[in-house]
Amino acid sequence: MRRTFGDTLGWSETGTELFLATVAGWGEEEYLAPSGLPGWTRKHLVAHVAANADALSNLVRWAATGEKTPMYSSPRQRDADIEAGSRKPAAELAAWLDTSAGRLAAGIAGLDDDRWNAEVVTAQGRTVPATEIPWLRSREVCVHAVDLASGVAFTDLPAGFLTALADDIAAKRGGAAGPAVVLAATDTGDRWELPGEGEPVTAGGPLAEVVAYLAGRPHTLTTPDGSLAPALPAWL
Repeated sequence: MRRTFGDTLGWSETGTELFLATVAGWGEEEYLAPSGLPGWTRKHLVAHVAANADALSNLVRWAATGEKTPMYSSPRQRDADIEAGSRKPAAELAAWLDTSAGRLAAGIAGLDDDRWNAEVVTAQGRTVPATEIPWLRSREVCVHAVDLASGVAFTDLPAGFLTALADDIAAKRGGAAGPAVVLAATDTGDRWELPGEGEPVTAGGPLAEVVAYLAGRPHTLTTPDGSLAPALPAWL
């Protein structure tokens, strides 16, 4: 694992600052523009990130008190929160984003070393130590800062975060259906192998493009014959 707890704390803070700075000052017109995610406006995306902060605050509370506090009461609640948030006025949505991020940051700052080792359960049903919470948050704010479709690119994210995210997604894709692919980051020398169907296809490009490809975002990753890397199934 090429990330430390300290790394994830830093990336969570950096990503949150980047996301908040990107949406700062937006009015209704900017919020209602399409995001980079099909079918979602920027309001949907901001509501998702705000709801995620509230959900992760539940895990912080679980770690701090030992009281079982799931991220969401159900997948239906998660979807309902996003849909309700997408209908909020711009100022109200911005306030929710800011306060939820602040609440999560305060909760994280309040955990001591013992409580960071407490086990919690993610929305996907994985039991993990609380030290995973900053990593979960950094993935959300960093990747979705790009998804805002407002000029932030994967190249703007910390290189260490990109490498860790590629490791994370490649590991998750290891057990999923899809084509067999060998990925090469031409600017760092890193390689990832995705087991799958058929003979492995080799694809290479800069690390940021490898991550965009793995995450299912628009990319320019190509195979030796110049064609785009084969499509992958969803990773989350």
